[in-house]
Amino acid sequence: MEPTDIGQPEYFHKVVDCQWACPAHTPVPEYIRMIAAGRYTDAYMINWRSNVFPGILGRTCDRPCEPACRRGRVESEPVAICRLKRVAADNKDDITGRLPPPAASRNGKRIACVGAGPASLTVARDLAPIGYEVEVFDAEAKSGGMIRSQIPRFRLPEPVIDEEVGYIAGLGVRLRLGEPVGSLKALLAQGYDAVFVGTGAPRGRNLEIPGRAEAAANIHIGIDWLSSVSFGHVSKIGKRVIVLGGGNTAMDCCRTSRRLGGEDVKVIVRSGFQEMKASPWEKEDAMHEDIPILNWLVPKQFTHDGGRLTGVLFEKVVAVKDERGRRQLVPAGEPDQHFACDDVLVAVGQENAFPWIERDIGLEFDKWDMPVVNEATMGSSLPNVFFGGDAAFGPKNIIWAVAHGHEAAISIHKLCQGEDVAIRPPPHVTLVSQKMGIHEWSYDNDVSNDERFRVPLRDKKVSLQDVRLEVELGFDRALGYREAERCLNCDVQTVFSAPLCIECDACVDICPMDCITFTSNGEEADLRGRLKAPAPNPAQALYVGTGLATGRIMAKDEDVCLHCGLCAERCPTGAWDMQLFLLDMTHADGCGAKAVEHA
Repeated sequence: MEPTDIGQPEYFHKVVDCQWACPAHTPVPEYIRMIAAGRYTDAYMINWRSNVFPGILGRTCDRPCEPACRRGRVESEPVAICRLKRVAADNKDDITGRLPPPAASRNGKRIACVGAGPASLTVARDLAPIGYEVEVFDAEAKSGGMIRSQIPRFRLPEPVIDEEVGYIAGLGVRLRLGEPVGSLKALLAQGYDAVFVGTGAPRGRNLEIPGRAEAAANIHIGIDWLSSVSFGHVSKIGKRVIVLGGGNTAMDCCRTSRRLGGEDVKVIVRSGFQEMKASPWEKEDAMHEDIPILNWLVPKQFTHDGGRLTGVLFEKVVAVKDERGRRQLVPAGEPDQHFACDDVLVAVGQENAFPWIERDIGLEFDKWDMPVVNEATMGSSLPNVFFGGDAAFGPKNIIWAVAHGHEAAISIHKLCQGEDVAIRPPPHVTLVSQKMGIHEWSYDNDVSNDERFRVPLRDKKVSLQDVRLEVELGFDRALGYREAERCLNCDVQTVFSAPLCIECDACVDICPMDCITFTSNGEEADLRGRLKAPAPNPAQALYVGTGLATGRIMAKDEDVCLHCGLCAERCPTGAWDMQLFLLDMTHADGCGAKAVEHA
């Protein structure tokens, strides 16, 4: 193998598994260290720069970082990264003095954002402080998009939304609320230099089976119903409720139903429990509130009596693979099952709806009637029209919408400056030794033995009585500190200098994970099997150092390294060092937090 080029930003970025997995590439270990040090405002501002909505995401993020967390490889559960984000938000000081001020002057460029959800608000946040006149249109009277309309208040209190959306409005963004856009052609005719479409996936899929029309009064589309609850238009539901669907929207529907009078609430899914799209913790929360989840049942008919819904008839199915290995659901051969109910909530998926976009303006759509969008630039077939969030690639989650917004803002800035939008700016990278003495580091490298702490919950008897009462109480400072200490500081990298190495094997002897090996070189597949502890995960690189006096190489398995620093402490020549790797994604705005002194 060739020696590893640690000068390439992608190498150590990929070692920081949580940051690599985060669509917005939030520097997770850095803000967790800030929390452990009691620097909550600094931790919040690090988050605010990358993911824009720390308090919102600290309650609602889909947490792609946590399955990637290195802690989950050495014990059962990862660090509670998402809930630590909330610790920063709950304990920060007033940050208004650390936000970028509105631009002192405009640059003459006008940008329209359609939809006031997380993607559009990210575009606005990035562009307004550097002189762009940004107008955000939305049909609703309040901004936030699906953050406000579809996430129940018992998960996300409205004051948190108001606060973090308010920060963006304070940057000089013009929110044109209660102004729906009915025509993209007409909007473009108003002379905007660029238009960003962040309208989400506003249409819930219907379920057209027998009885749908006759019993329509008590069959509700899940996302529309959640919006009606959020805006106070719906305040009750029948005692017996069936929720159809296995995603996070279905979990929100069933838990909301429990709070609006549903006593017998069931979630019924066509797939198996493990195949459900809902996040594991969302399913866990629903079951904690005494909501059963029934699997492998496909709805066949809505039963009714004189227009009144009486229940749903289901067919039992099993999953089999066809001759091409594709999974199919086939009848199990068991009798159909009927479940009585008063109301049904249909949460079987969401679709984009673009009736306001004319098909004769040069905007290309695919066979699924989705706009053709470049995944790197977020651009469409019209050079000055960009998409992001669910409107670009279908339903995902808030953190993806934020990431799309950042990339679209870069593209819009480049377009308006006459530059090639395909050329993306590189991130800013620093790599700094953490050495404070011979055996002392500027960070706490002790590996905590604590298991993951549970977020305290409000008593179920109390929380189920109020649809707006937050269930999760969050970590207090003491619990937040202990959970933060579980972080393995994956961004503090082990850096090897072959010219200093005397091949004494002290690092090999002390490594608790047996991840360092001195051996003869070879092809990667062969080398992975010859290490002191075989390295079977090709997704994570081997760190290879060459130039040793004996002709051997140093090979370290990055996959299981704890970043404990024992190799560097034991090394008698300083061939190993612990160096802090910080990767800061470049945004269009230049409106990051005022300089934070890094730990």
